Amino acid sequence: MVTTPLLLLAAAFLAGAMNAVAGGGSFLTLPALIYAGVPPVAANATGTVALLPGYASGVYGYRHDLEPVGGVGLVTLSVVSLTGGLIGAALLLVTPDSVFRSIVPWLLLVATALFAFGGMLAARLRAVGLHGTGAMLATLFAVSVYGGYFNGGLGILLLAQLSLFGMTNLNAMNALKNLFSAVLTAIAVAAYAVGGAVEWSYAALMTVAAVAGGYAGARVGRKIPSRILRAGIIAVGLAMSVLFFLK
Repeated sequence: MVTTPLLLLAAAFLAGAMNAVAGGGSFLTLPALIYAGVPPVAANATGTVALLPGYASGVYGYRHDLEPVGGVGLVTLSVVSLTGGLIGAALLLVTPDSVFRSIVPWLLLVATALFAFGGMLAARLRAVGLHGTGAMLATLFAVSVYGGYFNGGLGILLLAQLSLFGMTNLNAMNALKNLFSAVLTAIAVAAYAVGGAVEWSYAALMTVAAVAGGYAGARVGRKIPSRILRAGIIAVGLAMSVLFFLK
C-alpha cells in the first residue's frame, strides 16, 4: 500500500511536470490531498501553495517577453489580477467543506472541459466581438477570481482571455499567463495562510516535489508531442472527475 507521504510526493512531482509542459497539475494535487485525509478546502489551499513556486519561476523564465495588453500597463493588469485572486481566496475560505466537497467534481469537470476546448471557446468569444479596455479588465478580473477560488485550468483560461483581446505572440501570452498566475496565487496563498487553511507540513513536502517535477517536465516535455500531452491531461481530469462523482 502506498504511504501518504509517497502519494503526495508523487502527485506533486507529476503536477509540477504537468504545469511545466501544459497545465492541469491541480487535477492531481487536490485529489491526493483529499485522499490523504485533508479537508477539501484545506486540500485546495495546500495544493495551491505547493504549485506557487512553479508560477514564480515561470515569470522569471519569460521576464523578457512581458508586454502590456491593449495599452494597459503591467502594474494595472497585476493589480486587477491580484484583487480578483484575493476575492476568490476569500470566497473559498467561507465555503463550508461539505459544500466544497460537493462541487469539487464539477470544478474538476469544468476545468477539464476548459483545458480540452479552451481554443474553441476563445475563437467563439472573439466572433461575438468582445473588445475594449473595460471588457479586457473585467474578464481578467473574473478569471482571477476563479483562480483564487480553484486553481484548476487557470492557465488555459488566462491564455484564452489574452487571445480574446488580440494577443498572438505565444511567448508574450505565456509570460503574462505566468505573471497573473503568480500574482493571484501569491495573494490567495497569503489569504489561505491567514485563514488557517494550509496544512504546512504537506505543503512543504509537496513544494519540493513540485519544483523537481517542473524541472523534469520542462526537459522531458519538449520531446513528447503536444497532442499526446493534452490527451493525457484530459484523461486524468476526466478520471478524477468521475472518481469524485462516485465517491
